[in-house]
Amino acid sequence: MDALDRAITAAGSGAELARHLGVSRAAISYWRRKQVPSLRVLEVERLTGVSRQELRPDLYPPDEVRA
Repeated sequence: MDALDRAITAAGSGAELARHLGVSRAAISYWRRKQVPSLRVLEVERLTGVSRQELRPDLYPPDEVRA
């Protein structure tokens, strides 16, 4: 299970995550094929507890890589 799937599970469903974020269910579906948009990463992290490093490691590398 990837990070977005864990976020969806934490939110209850893709529809619930979409509702909390104020986006369409289609947007969440699109993110599954691509990636969480950079402008939404921190909000998804706050809502679900799935870390930004897991959601977008290209933008937020794990701590050990940054050191």
